[in-house]
Amino acid sequence: MAAKIANKVRVVGICGSLRKESYTRMALKVALRGAEEVGAEAHLIDLRDYQLIFCDGGDRDDDRPKDVVRLCDEVKRAQGILLATPEYHGGYSGVLKNALDLMGFDEFEGKMIGLVGVSGGNMGAFDALSALRSVGRALHAWVVPEQAAVTNVDEVFDDKGKCKDEAIERRLKAVGRQVAKFASLHNSEQAREFLQFWEAATENPGGENR
Repeated sequence: MAAKIANKVRVVGICGSLRKESYTRMALKVALRGAEEVGAEAHLIDLRDYQLIFCDGGDRDDDRPKDVVRLCDEVKRAQGILLATPEYHGGYSGVLKNALDLMGFDEFEGKMIGLVGVSGGNMGAFDALSALRSVGRALHAWVVPEQAAVTNVDEVFDDKGKCKDEAIERRLKAVGRQVAKFASLHNSEQAREFLQFWEAATENPGGENR
């Protein structure tokens, strides 16, 4: 049994697939269960439930559609975020790209991010996950080392969404657990004290001649 986290955190999982019977959503639910098992509050953000506009690169303002505001608010409330995507043509899905483009530093900066990718072939979703890792860095988020790339995904889940491969299930849950644990540590009193000391430190504590 995995050890419980010391500080209560909220972990959201954004599903980058709009398919009704989505393997991406199935995999993400397993990862979110991993976060729940260590004591995090877990919530699935299913982009099918949001009427999102296409990002046009314009300024963000109070005239944004209500579902864009709702998405941003859901992610802002979280300390940990799971991004899940199918791999399409060597990259992550367009619907996830658009959702990420509608958000920014307000939603992601300083948060813990875990990555889940699925692929119909045996090469995995490594290119998609690598691209998402770069997105996380660009948004000043912390992308945790653990990630899960599920290959031949149509053979992994049954028609009820149950994972048939125990090793893959453990890997997916491990991503959720790691996001929850690092988010809990990052939001601990000791971490906040360290950040306060760091921000108050001089620019060059060693002196000009060192």
